[in-house]
This record gives sequence, structure tokens and C-alpha cells, in this order.
Amino acid sequence: MSFKRLFLACLLVLSAGLHAPAFAQGADVAFGALKHDSSLPVEIAADQLQINQETGKAVFRGNVEVGQGEMRLTAAMVEVEYEGGDSSTGKVQRLHATGGVTLVSGAEAAEARDAIYTIGSSQIVMTGDVLLTQGQNALAGQKLVVDLDSGTGVMEGRVRTVFRSDAEN
Repeated sequence: MSFKRLFLACLLVLSAGLHAPAFAQGADVAFGALKHDSSLPVEIAADQLQINQETGKAVFRGNVEVGQGEMRLTAAMVEVEYEGGDSSTGKVQRLHATGGVTLVSGAEAAEARDAIYTIGSSQIVMTGDVLLTQGQNALAGQKLVVDLDSGTGVMEGRVRTVFRSDAEN
């Protein structure tokens, strides 16, 4: 089932009143599968690459796929900032992904409009209609901040979720 269909299914369940929804302004979330080693090499594949020597940035466009260990990120465009503004070093400082961003690690996946992955701090900030799925559970909000070192995160912005009982499995 696609993420958008899962999200729509969650909304239908909420509107039908079949489950007790949980609403909050912020929610702490455990990300066991998203605990990650950010020192691993970053691999990027895309349809197009444009490098700007003046700004020290590289822009990957079209079917962008980023991999680091078990973690995968896909997007329409990813802008890469290099340490010291020098792309010749190959040391990536930050990735800014836009356009249908999907982050997958293990059985956990998150979708958003934008994501910024700061490698040095091992933090990913996803914004814009964020949908997180963990197995059969879904959590939605406007901003998700993931700490890859600790495997934890915080969902913010009118958080919505559906809790499934054992009787439903």
C-alpha cells in the first residue's frame, strides 16, 4: 500500500470514529530502525548533476536516490553542501531534499515535502505534511525531527495518529 493511500485510510478511520484518535501539538517517537551510523559514506544517484564551484554546492535532479548504510532517501531534487564550501573534498555537510521526499530505514518510513539532513549532527528535519509509518501504525504532522544517533524523534504541528488494538491484528 502506498504511503498516500495509508494516510488516506488513516483519515477515513479517524472520520468514521472507529478508533480513538490521539491529537497533540508534539509527540516523542521512537525510531529503532532509524538509529543510524552517519559516518558511513553517502551515495547519490540522479538523472542530472549540476555543480556550482562558487557556492560549493551540487544539485542532483530527477529520480534522486541517496543511500547511507541501510537508510534510503528519495526526492525530486537534492542540494548537497560540502564542508568548507569545497566540493573537491567530497565531505558532505548537509543534504537538502525537496519534492516528494521519502526516507526509509528498516520497516519504518517517512514522507514529507522537504527534508534537511545535517550529517555532522546526525539530524534529519522533515517538513510539510509529514507521514511516518511504523509497521501498521501511522503518525502525521507538519514537522519531524529525527536524531539518528539516539534513534528518537519529535513530531510537531497538530500530530495525528491511530492506535491499533491487539483485537484488530
